[in-house]
Amino acid sequence: MEIDIIGLLSAFSFALDCVEAELIHVTSNHGKRVAYMSVCMAQKMGVSDDALRDLAACALLHDNALTQYINEEFYNDISKAAADEISPRQLGMHCIYGEKNLEKYPFKTDVKNVILYHHEEADGSGPFGKTWTEVPLFARIIHFCDMLDAFCKAQKFDEHVFNKAVHFIEKNRDIRFDGEVTGMFLDAFDKEEFSRLGDEHIEEYFWDRIPCEKSFYSFDILKDLANLFAKIIDYKSEFTSRHSLGVAKTAANISKIMGYDEVTCDKMYLAGALHDVGKIAIGNEILEKPARLTDEEFAKMKNHAGYTYMILSKVDGFEEIRDLAAFHHERLDGSGYPFGKKADELNQLQRIMACADIYQALTEKRPYKDGMSHKKACGILRDMADKNWIDKDITDVICRMED
Repeated sequence: MEIDIIGLLSAFSFALDCVEAELIHVTSNHGKRVAYMSVCMAQKMGVSDDALRDLAACALLHDNALTQYINEEFYNDISKAAADEISPRQLGMHCIYGEKNLEKYPFKTDVKNVILYHHEEADGSGPFGKTWTEVPLFARIIHFCDMLDAFCKAQKFDEHVFNKAVHFIEKNRDIRFDGEVTGMFLDAFDKEEFSRLGDEHIEEYFWDRIPCEKSFYSFDILKDLANLFAKIIDYKSEFTSRHSLGVAKTAANISKIMGYDEVTCDKMYLAGALHDVGKIAIGNEILEKPARLTDEEFAKMKNHAGYTYMILSKVDGFEEIRDLAAFHHERLDGSGYPFGKKADELNQLQRIMACADIYQALTEKRPYKDGMSHKKACGILRDMADKNWIDKDITDVICRMED
């Protein structure tokens, strides 16, 4: 499949920002600001082409393991993670997870230890006790930009914030930040350039530095990346743990049974893995609620499909995957969401995705319920088909799957 893979990472950085906003209260576009600052600084050192794109990828995904870290270190309690003083060991685990998660990303240059050491301090007081001379340049750049943006916590990067940032940098020179990266930032950013960080066009500025570039990637590469994103999504809430990958496998399997070719089945897998990416923008107080949602809470939950559409719309070459992923709550009678599409607006693959999502949700075990048997789930699916909510022919295929 031919896509702009940096565009996919940029789109997904929005989802990561939503988690960081809950945890450490960073402002919107945190990932893009870190990436933009990083490439601007690196360009001052003569970094370009593949190396610059690889730095951008690392910067956009520097906190890719955040939900996994919260799940495994704080038992998925974001409020506890936000309230507790995070130890160096815990911070180090987040870096270890993040480095491992990106092992299969198609980097073109050597970025070993960039994610692993992106929280190391210049004086060696970080999680792994590495001084700045032992840490890759890209890791030091990302650490600097990440810490600076978290310190500023600003929507408007005006002269006052710039002066405050410079004071913070100078105060922490040779302690948190080494002199080399400090100098790179001061060379790259004057007050005018710094003000761009709060501009609504920050994404456009980023793309000016990293032009869109579509390339062909094999299904295996995209599958590994989709699996990473699915893991991030599902770690957000233990109530939906492993749901995305379950939908991916079910959707691909149904498509195969119905005679679709391998390429189409692969697309269904990718769309299934990403169908709930919008849920990462929904607060855990709703995702984790074991009781019935109020009307207001359900309205907020329904927004997740719209967020999925919005996030995937930013990826050039992903339009078909976007629609397969985002239309999974549409119904044939027009009563679904977020777009209220009717039967004549939903193709067979989009209908398969809707059925796969429902079947997976019914049969998988959740903390508040046991998974239904195949037979009981099929009874519910047939009732929904009789109401003209989902496709009857696809329902029949699913119900024959374990006959």
